[in-house]
Amino acid sequence: MAETTLTHTGQTETRPAGWQGIAADWSSDQRAFKNVSWGKAMMWIFLLSDTFIFGCFLLSYMTARVSTRVPWPNPSEVFALRMGGSDIPLILIAIMTFVLISSSGTMAMAVNFGYRRDRRKTAILMLLTAALGATFVGMQAFEWTKLITEGVRPWGNPWGAAQFGSTFFMITGFHGTHVTIGVIFLIIVARKVWRGDYDVGRPGFFTSRRGRYENVEIMGLYWHFVDLVWVFIFAFFYLW
Repeated sequence: MAETTLTHTGQTETRPAGWQGIAADWSSDQRAFKNVSWGKAMMWIFLLSDTFIFGCFLLSYMTARVSTRVPWPNPSEVFALRMGGSDIPLILIAIMTFVLISSSGTMAMAVNFGYRRDRRKTAILMLLTAALGATFVGMQAFEWTKLITEGVRPWGNPWGAAQFGSTFFMITGFHGTHVTIGVIFLIIVARKVWRGDYDVGRPGFFTSRRGRYENVEIMGLYWHFVDLVWVFIFAFFYLW
């Protein structure tokens, strides 16, 4: 069976029914993504797939934690930082979280000024976001180094369940890789904004149509997603 529809020109158009019709709608780019650019649509699809991956990782972490009979390490002890002769629990993690959440604010302001076509402020805020992201990655590297020197390995640790090391390095490492990639692309897009590539429509990678700062918004989507994922990692690893 086929369905007959009326087009905007007044002519009739025949399209297949059922699943074939759904596939035709999505592939024609006339209904599903009519008001959405391909850049934004592809970023949303990527973020959706990434959500499934992080979700599987966190579910695996929860399964490993609730199924093991060996005591799970106490986050307040494992992630404590010695300052002034005493151990302060989760102080480094709190600073890391503050830095990353702050970077989400600067990224939002960069997108706002991108809408206004304020080239200078947009580039500065994107570079500031990249600097905060790089600071987060640096502190995460310090955290990894501290745990490794204390004996934490993917196959064991001195505080309890052996699964702690493997799940911690896998999930935080995967997230840290996302932040690092985001920092690199923030610098690339900020450079193009600063040079005025989006104002003149200069051809090249990551350049949208003339007068549009769409790639700044796309980078904002990615960066906010990375920040949101960290909220869940923070809750599962450091507060549970």
